[in-house]
Amino acid sequence: MILIAAAWIGLLLLGGGLALDRVLTNAITRNFDDSLNYVLTAMVASAEIGPAGEVLLNRPLGDQRFLEPNSGLYYQISGQGFEHFRSRSLWDRSLQVRGRHADVDVHIYDTKEFRDEPLRVLERDVTLPGSPVRWRFQVAQSRAALDEQIDVLRRTLVRSFALLGLGLIVLAALQTYYGLLPLRRVRAAIAKMRSGLATRVDEPLPDELTPMVEELNGLIEHNEKQAEEARRHAGNLAHALKTPLTVIMNAATANAPDLPDTVCREATTMRRQVDHHLARARAVGRRGHAHSRAQVWPSLESVERAVGRLYPDVRIDVSGPKTLFVHMERQDLDELLGNLIENAAKYGGGSVFVTVSGEAGFVEFLVEDDGTGIPEEERQRIFDRGARLDTTKPGTGLGLAIVRDVAEIYGGTVSLEESEDLGGLLVRLRLPAAAEPEPPKPTGRSTANQRRQTT
Repeated sequence: MILIAAAWIGLLLLGGGLALDRVLTNAITRNFDDSLNYVLTAMVASAEIGPAGEVLLNRPLGDQRFLEPNSGLYYQISGQGFEHFRSRSLWDRSLQVRGRHADVDVHIYDTKEFRDEPLRVLERDVTLPGSPVRWRFQVAQSRAALDEQIDVLRRTLVRSFALLGLGLIVLAALQTYYGLLPLRRVRAAIAKMRSGLATRVDEPLPDELTPMVEELNGLIEHNEKQAEEARRHAGNLAHALKTPLTVIMNAATANAPDLPDTVCREATTMRRQVDHHLARARAVGRRGHAHSRAQVWPSLESVERAVGRLYPDVRIDVSGPKTLFVHMERQDLDELLGNLIENAAKYGGGSVFVTVSGEAGFVEFLVEDDGTGIPEEERQRIFDRGARLDTTKPGTGLGLAIVRDVAEIYGGTVSLEESEDLGGLLVRLRLPAAAEPEPPKPTGRSTANQRRQTT
């Protein structure tokens, strides 16, 4: 940032300095030329023709330098066939007369015809009354004074702009240093967190960095929650597997006659616990995907086909809009809907109604069956792991527990009610709604490919 600022400041000051030098140099030179032009005009106004046809000045010019030899200010009047009428300051020298052009207007040029004395010359051709000769009036002055003024101007500009550029670069460096100083404090705070001396970035910071620090603290809190959930799941799974393993080891040690049955029963229990915790772990891991979304209707159709093959005698009716999306992974949505619809088909009387609707940022699923339902006092207990009211049908008793856990992980809810239409159980599942993704914009290449395929 400092190097870029220095380069940009240097470029701007260089361009501005060159432009300012050009403007001021032209102004000084124009002022120098105006003073010479004033003398030239005075010479033309005071010139007259003498008795022999020569040119004379009826009054002397006011500047005393014309009378001092080699003073640096000179004039000369030249005409064909006549001697040059020169100022005494020229002494034994003469100004060159270039006869290849006619200077009706004032002609200005620089010349080095005098050794070690560059001149600035103004000349003009004039025809005086009473004389057929075209007279050339010339005024010349040494460029030393002009060049000295320009040199002083340029030295002043270079020093001023160099000082200004240095000040701006130092200011930009200080601004960059102190502007980025809060980031160094954030870096130090993160180092403290990594070393275990702190858990959050709590230092007061400028308003510009507050959103970043809040997001950073939110990310840390999210990771801590996920780590805590992972530890809790691992502990719960270890605790759940400890009892079945103890039973199997005791039966094996005692050479119990029912050892095979005990192993199968406890292995089923362990598998049930493993499936439950794996489902929760998958949901927790996928929850971090901010752009996860699943379309509701394809998932419903897929689950309906799968459950229909398992229970061909059950009629499943699905209704609702087909453009709804939920904010979760498709695999988790299939698992939730599969558990609910399969339970309704398994424990119902042969009819299952599934109604989908969207409201207030949520997508609501109503799964109804025509079975015996669940008493109100048992509806809370049925969500416990392994709880089953009907033990005559196969199952693990984890379906509703998995549905509740996964729905809560994604910010949803699930509740049990009584179906008014079918008389059985009604499960109300609410999941966060997701916006419908925008269709991809067609590109020229894809359009061309489509035309070729159509052809």
